[in-house]
Amino acid sequence: MTAPVTVVTGANAGIGRATALRLAAAGHTVVGTVRSVARADKLLDAAAAAAVTVELVELDIASDESVAAGFAEIVDRFGPVDHLVNNAGVGGNGVVEETSPERFLEVLNVDLCGAVRCIQQVLPAMRDRGAGTIVNVTSIIGRIGGVAQAPYVAAKWAFEGVSEQLAHEVAPFGVRVAIIEPGITRSSIFAKNTDTPDASGAYAEHYGRMLQFYAAGHTHASDASEVADVILHAIETDQPKLRYQVSWGANEIVAGRAALSDEDWVELGRAATRDEYLAGFHAAFGLDLTT
Repeated sequence: MTAPVTVVTGANAGIGRATALRLAAAGHTVVGTVRSVARADKLLDAAAAAAVTVELVELDIASDESVAAGFAEIVDRFGPVDHLVNNAGVGGNGVVEETSPERFLEVLNVDLCGAVRCIQQVLPAMRDRGAGTIVNVTSIIGRIGGVAQAPYVAAKWAFEGVSEQLAHEVAPFGVRVAIIEPGITRSSIFAKNTDTPDASGAYAEHYGRMLQFYAAGHTHASDASEVADVILHAIETDQPKLRYQVSWGANEIVAGRAALSDEDWVELGRAATRDEYLAGFHAAFGLDLTT
């Protein structure tokens, strides 16, 4: 039986690296997309240590031309893509009042449009074959209006909606879509996403609340291999679901927000002090952000 060809975008670190290694170990022909093959030493070293092979293709999901060229190379070298894991993405902090439209578009171009570019490259052949899986890695921030992360919230909410629409559209063609919603996972994104662009000084407390959430999450962060295991399951299961929550805080955030009225969500935002906010957050979501 021929090994399935599976593309993992953003394979150089974090969830992408763990997923590429896990799928390769499960017998997939894994093609990891990276922006620079020359900087993929850690991925290649990890693959060698695990005695698996991860093929590399340079590709920048923010560029139409790069995505088209990268997927043309993939198909030429390995054949049609059976499974696509849209993992590559960036963070983005900022309150709505102080985030420029250009910044929104910059994050959306990567986190949403980058995935759409890749989907459009593989979907026609999947549709023709009547088989294939598209796995979209979003975030719990796609399910809640995370404070002081307006560009990231916008991109992940949009990605959630497009993924849900896509699953509905491609169902008649035998193509499956899975949405993976990680909570806090050990990743280099922590070091890259600590900016607090509080231009007016009016929102210092909001940034503090956001950083408190991630500081608590960092203490309890799940290993990226947990997400990789869920992605493998989503691809291989014969009882597929549309959405999968995984990693610290994911189930609590999704369930807690679903149980919270819109009015209570707004009321939580009115908390006058950090302690009042943290207590309200704990009551609503069952997560202790003081640790």
